[in-house]
Amino acid sequence: MKDLYVDKVLIVEGKSDKNKVKNIVKEPLEIICTNGTISHSKLDEWIDFLEDKDVYILVDADEAGEKLRKLFKREFPNAEHLYIDRMYREVATAPVNHLATVLLSANIDVHTEYLEMG
Repeated sequence: MKDLYVDKVLIVEGKSDKNKVKNIVKEPLEIICTNGTISHSKLDEWIDFLEDKDVYILVDADEAGEKLRKLFKREFPNAEHLYIDRMYREVATAPVNHLATVLLSANIDVHTEYLEMG
């Protein structure tokens, strides 16, 4: 959470998710990790930081991801939730062309070569 001029923030679960998405995204986008869980004090920090930003949630299609999603729906009611196909289960293992399509559908600019990869 360093660049105060970025107005889009993507919340993911882990570092491998962050690294994968970072390569696909073409525009300035702050990516922050929950590292699986999130404390109340960290959540309070984020609420202040994210107040005037476009927030996107991209978590795994599993039980832990669903728990996080419920929490974020309560704390960030205006956030846009992005969903990977359930068959991939994890953001980190989803194909890059699938992730690129999911991001692009939320109006997040991606490198077009990722859309063409299989």
